[in-house]
Amino acid sequence: MKLDILTALNTERAARRGAIVITNVENGRQRFVKAGEIGNDPLRAILTEHLRTGKSGMAETVEGRVFLTVYVPAPQLVITGAVHISQVLAPIGKLLGYDVTIVDPRTAFASVERFPEVKVIAEWPDKALPQLHVDRYTAFVALTHDPKIDDPALRHALSRDCFYIGALGSRKTHARRVERLKAQGLSEVDIARIHAPIGLDIGAVSAAEIAVAIMAQITERLHAAADIEETERVAAPATAAS
Repeated sequence: MKLDILTALNTERAARRGAIVITNVENGRQRFVKAGEIGNDPLRAILTEHLRTGKSGMAETVEGRVFLTVYVPAPQLVITGAVHISQVLAPIGKLLGYDVTIVDPRTAFASVERFPEVKVIAEWPDKALPQLHVDRYTAFVALTHDPKIDDPALRHALSRDCFYIGALGSRKTHARRVERLKAQGLSEVDIARIHAPIGLDIGAVSAAEIAVAIMAQITERLHAAADIEETERVAAPATAAS
């Protein structure tokens, strides 16, 4: 890989943006396409398909036979609340391949001792979250039960294209949350994206069981999002033809 392509790729990966390296297998020529520039590329249909699936592979194109090397960000799990549930949820997330970050301004809870081998940011959400590049590859979980922490965190997550957003609390607690978020200018459509009560309904009681229920729901949403994209991709030609 040429140095200029490698440099550009590293820049995109650091910013959690997708990209594709196109290698012509007949002459060895390479070119680099950022995710944000695919719409203007002559191979946009094929590139879009590969970027959605995250899969590299061969393709026959108007440019000849090419190999598409796809780079998409690793999924990340962002948790507000360095609580007991988080102590179980974080290692489960890491085991499943997520980059996990805990955000909590309460330094008594947000410590390396309580969360070994996990990135912990002891800052308020408005300061901590922008640097994390919360995006469509992010699962966002609010667990503090403190509106001063969870509400601004949820507003940030809802302004991004997270594939999952969940918040801890009973239906009564969530109803109060909904009223607060409406008063802060969020629409019912946006608020409806929040999974609350959080996690799959498996009768979870303990912190460990709740963490399992949350991670199961995140996994369910991750695969559901992929299925929706695949269905849209397959249906697109028929729609265009009609």
